[in-house]
Amino acid sequence: MKFPDFIVTQLDWLANQARANSLWPMPFATACCGIELMSTASSRYDIARFGSEAMRFSPRQCDLMLVAGRVVMKMIPVLQRIWLQMPEPKWCISMGACASSGGVFDTYAVVQGIDRFLPVDVYIPGCPPRPEQLIRSILDLQEKVKATGTVNARELSARTAYEGPTSLVQQLAPDETMVVPGDYSTATRLRD
Repeated sequence: MKFPDFIVTQLDWLANQARANSLWPMPFATACCGIELMSTASSRYDIARFGSEAMRFSPRQCDLMLVAGRVVMKMIPVLQRIWLQMPEPKWCISMGACASSGGVFDTYAVVQGIDRFLPVDVYIPGCPPRPEQLIRSILDLQEKVKATGTVNARELSARTAYEGPTSLVQQLAPDETMVVPGDYSTATRLRD
């Protein structure tokens, strides 16, 4: 059954309104930004006014990932796995200076911005950011959701290439590889 274009447009508008006003966050919170994230659900700030109070800890029930606080390199595979388990359409908010740029932790172990591994929709500055800033970012994300998306996911079918996280391992050509000289006769991993 084919509908006229004006009805499909209205269905898209209705679906985007429903998506925007029922964002279910998947909190990935560490350190002080996590405390500010928790306070946003309190009665003083009441994130339920914006339809985002249903914090779920199952990625298959979420459509918004809130990364709050510093993320270390060992957490990245887990964070990417959670992101890949979330159903489309999905969005991401990077909360705080540590999640956005590494913050004051300019070390080898802390990720210098999660946007290297996940597509981020909204960045929240601050150390730690106030709950009002998180609410503002959710309102900004709701405006973005209302402006994009279709009922039958036409915007996703236009993708021509994989847009997920890429592997950090670089493949080298055989002529570029080098075997380090040494005696490997005692190596236990090389034995059959």
